Formats: sequence, C-alpha cells, structure tokens
Amino acid sequence: MPSSFYRSKEVYEELIEKVFAKTWQFVGDTSMVSLDQQIQPFNFLEFGLEEPMLLTNDQGNISCISNVCTHRGNILCHDPCKSRQITCAYHGRRFNLKGEFQHMPQFKEAVDFPRSEDHLHRFPLKQWGPWLFAGLKDSMDFQAVIDEMDRKVGFLPLNEFKEDKSRNKDYLVNTHWALYCDNYLEGFHIPFVHAGLNEVLDYGKYETQLFKHCNLQVGHSSGGEHVFDLPKTHEDYGKQISAYYFWVFPNMMFNFYPWGCSINVVKPIALNRTKVSFITYVYDESKLDTGAGAALDKVEREDEFVVEGVYKGMSSRVYQTGRFSPKMEKGVHHFQGLLAEFLAS
Repeated sequence: MPSSFYRSKEVYEELIEKVFAKTWQFVGDTSMVSLDQQIQPFNFLEFGLEEPMLLTNDQGNISCISNVCTHRGNILCHDPCKSRQITCAYHGRRFNLKGEFQHMPQFKEAVDFPRSEDHLHRFPLKQWGPWLFAGLKDSMDFQAVIDEMDRKVGFLPLNEFKEDKSRNKDYLVNTHWALYCDNYLEGFHIPFVHAGLNEVLDYGKYETQLFKHCNLQVGHSSGGEHVFDLPKTHEDYGKQISAYYFWVFPNMMFNFYPWGCSINVVKPIALNRTKVSFITYVYDESKLDTGAGAALDKVEREDEFVVEGVYKGMSSRVYQTGRFSPKMEKGVHHFQGLLAEFLAS
C-alpha cells in the first residue's frame, strides 16, 4: 500500500464501513452466558461501528440480537442480567430471549401490528470451541475460517481452555491499525526486532500458509523444546512446532502455544491510534512462560516501537511504497490484497 493509504482519513472511514461492517468480530466465550436466561450486552467493534448487541441464553441456545428497542430506539440492557424476557424501560415493549416481539402497551388500535420489523434484529453468530464471533451481516464465510483453524489446532481440548484475566492486557499504540497487522503478518523482522523470540524459533523453517480470509504462520522450535505434542494423524506430525500464529481478516490473531492461546484483537480508534487487546486462555499452566509463548509483553513492546516508527515514516515526502519479499511477506501481501478487494466492492 502507498503511504497515503495510512494517512488518509477518508480511506480510514471507508475501511470501517467496507471492511469491518462486512466481516466478523471476536465477542468472548460462552461463559458470558453460561446460565439459562443470562443476558450480556456488548458493542460490535468497540470504537468504530459500536453496534449495540445482546448475547442471550434461552434454554442453552445462545443468540446474538439487537440491543435497540424497535419502538423508539432505546437501549434495552445496559448491564449483564438474568431474566426470562427483555423489557424496554422506556415504554414497556417486551421481547423473548430470541428477540421475538411479545407485548406492547397502548397499541391495540395500531393497524398491521406487530410486523416483522417489530422483532429485534438477529445477527449471525458462530461458535468455535468456547469462543463466540458475531457479524453485522453474514457476507463473509466465517465457517471456512473456523474449519482452517480447526484443521491445525482442533486436536487441542479447546473447550477446556479457561480465560486467565490476570494475564489480559490492553495496549494503546500510536499507529494505524493496518500497520499493526502488517507487522504481525511476517516473521521477516524477528531476528532484527525480537532477539529473545529468535533464540527459540528456527528462522530458516519459518513458514506462512495462505487461506481465503485468514493465514497461518508456523513457528518451528530451534532446539526441539516447548513444542506441541501432535497426534500421529496430524499433518504436521514429526515436526517440532512451537507456535501456530493464525491471523483472521481483518483484525484478529489467535496465537496457539503448548500452554493455550493468546487472542489479540486490533481495534481502530483513530487514524494514528490503535487499541490492541490481549486475551489469554490457558489449559496447561505447567507450560506457561516457556518457549515461543513466553515474554509476550516484551515482544509486544518491541513490536510497538517498530510500528510507531513506521507510522511516523508514512509522513515522509520522499517515501511512497516498498516491495514485498516473496518468501517472507506473503502474509502482508495477502492482507493488503483483501483490503483492496473489500474497498473496491
């Protein structure tokens, strides 16, 4: 991409509408609504679209529905709660936990009421292991993304992964969100930026695999330690793999290590401001802080220093654009190609 791509406010706003509004976002896990009649409000894309949504549990069936009353647009739920129904505190309109209209006071005289528009809008929702994903529209085949990830790491007991909130952390980075993703999508910089990580990974075997709306970077161990115990039926059986780094278009990373998974969600705040949320799920505490999955905060700080420097470089009057390394920057090329495709749609 040319440097003007990262400096343009117009393009930034286009990305919100043409990319984020047409793709999927990580919501959380099923523990948010693990009990019958639980209701959990949240916003789709924290700083960009901020569409008000609800997760609900109706006898074990989890739904994602609008958090906006179909009468006058009032927000229905401000806090997590447990209830058999959803009642608007403004005029008393009532819905069941699937979002279906139930009752409205003082509407006996209304003609052709209720209509389909009086039900709460239902948003597409997908589940993989314990994790939930939502979209504004079902315009991107997210099941294909899940299937690609599951093919590689489905041997892990994903439903046993538990969130460790003590390890969760948010980072504020002074850069364009897409530059942060550009950096994540290549191992090219590892020997130059991450000395500690480079010691445990075999740089010569580092590989990137491309899929339609996601890609995978495979980190091989340099010494054969702290690696996955792969089953014999696995396509990578016999390889010494320390990490599977999945990137999901446009802004999600699923970093699998022998101890569990670090999920990173990149959230655009402004043209030059990005929030990156690290969410940690553990299933084998005995392997924490080892191998490629150790010192994640240090690696993040090293990445931040680089991407903030790159963003400053985008304001140069003499720099326009560079070239891709065919071997090491396939993931960056893939990402930027998808951005161009969605912007042109």
